[in-house]
Amino acid sequence: MTTRNFLAFDLGASSGRAILGTISENKLSLKEIHRFDNQMVEINGSFYWNIFSLFGELKTGLKKCIHDFGVQPESVGVDTWGVDIALLDRNGMIVGLPYAYRDPRTDTAMEEVFKIIPQKELYLMTGIQLMQFNTLFQLYAYKRDRSPLLEITTNILFMPDALGYLFSGVKKNEFSIASTSQFLKPGKLEYEKKLFDAIDFDINLMQELVLPGTILGNIKADIQKETGSAAIPVVAVAAHDTASAIASVPATGRNWAYISSGTWSLMGIESDHPLISEEIQKLNFTNEGGVEGTTRFLKNIMGLWLLQECRRTWSAEHDYSWPEMVEMSLNAQPFKCLIDPDAREFLNPGDMPAAIAAFCLKTGQPEPATHGEVIRTIFESLAMKYRTTLDSIREVSTTEIEKIHIIGGGANNELLCQYASNATNLPVYAGPTEATAIGNIMMQAKALGAVSSLDEIRQMVFGSFETKIFMPQDAENWDIEYQRFKNLIVI
Repeated sequence: MTTRNFLAFDLGASSGRAILGTISENKLSLKEIHRFDNQMVEINGSFYWNIFSLFGELKTGLKKCIHDFGVQPESVGVDTWGVDIALLDRNGMIVGLPYAYRDPRTDTAMEEVFKIIPQKELYLMTGIQLMQFNTLFQLYAYKRDRSPLLEITTNILFMPDALGYLFSGVKKNEFSIASTSQFLKPGKLEYEKKLFDAIDFDINLMQELVLPGTILGNIKADIQKETGSAAIPVVAVAAHDTASAIASVPATGRNWAYISSGTWSLMGIESDHPLISEEIQKLNFTNEGGVEGTTRFLKNIMGLWLLQECRRTWSAEHDYSWPEMVEMSLNAQPFKCLIDPDAREFLNPGDMPAAIAAFCLKTGQPEPATHGEVIRTIFESLAMKYRTTLDSIREVSTTEIEKIHIIGGGANNELLCQYASNATNLPVYAGPTEATAIGNIMMQAKALGAVSSLDEIRQMVFGSFETKIFMPQDAENWDIEYQRFKNLIVI
């Protein structure tokens, strides 16, 4: 059987990787080619992404694949987090560093936009979870602040679109990433012009929308020369990292929920159509674009960001390993403190342990006394948040959820997987951990004819990677504590 090779560039909010996917004898294998850090850059109190450095790392990944590993991939594809954008001038140059979604300039943008478009109307028009960093609120902030960059901007690209453009010279907006913006009509490959008009923004700055699996064009000649690459296609994969991850869930049927677990925990179900109502609006679920016309009906939950930020704060005195932190939490008192992971004060507090302690005091709980107690608080609270999200999905959907698939880096955290099973009283299937890169690779494979459908993708993933099953434990005690947790949460 012919061996096929595809190179995925998978960028998260804290790191990025170049992952080589090889399909042989109907199985997929992965090899990490290059890994690099990705951190927000703070300049004068604002937060940005260094897109030029990121592009350099992607070129390094391609060059390593060819020269160090001796593999010329058939194509490349880029996925990233959602909502953030790059501005281009008339010469096709990116102007300035793209703002990072945690930048404080949008702190009041939602409330200001709601005075122009009522909150309920905005949600019903888009079906997208209202979060202050959505692209709509970012563009509103550009206009409100009279950014001089807008005077020279002729095109807008989402982050993976911009990186794909730097490789190919082709400007398109891929559907799954554009669907995070709060600008699309629900489930449609179409922008809602009324929203651009409402914030006085030119819709013509946006690009043509294309579906996941669209070939943009070949890598540019200068990139070929720099990396030694052949003139291979650049594929617009499911460019939102969660869309790529969900495409790789090794499941059949629809009786399952998913948690894409990493910096964020994105929990939901796959639906044939958007689910939008006033009740769903109050629960603040989102309807984002998926593969083959599916809708990712989900909720964004502040995931392992909480622990990542605690680890960063503590690093001055002790650089804990992830296994160390799990062990410390096991030695801490169960359910001493619980927090709402989605409370606004956890978005970008600077000192996460202090923010957690303040939340506990504000809600009449004792402060965590040790690092282990802080870590246990995070793990238990995330699991409880999964339970509230599951309860909400069951309220508004007819899907019979019998199990949960946890994919992404969080699938490696066996303690969190076990807690998720305990809290939801459902079996949890953990893996694959490299779900996003797998989905990226498989959409390239579909674009180039190596697989033919989403079902075939999932069958190959199931046959290629192991999953670990966690069954509920101590369900009665978790039920009791869940009643306490529900009094703390913010919908």
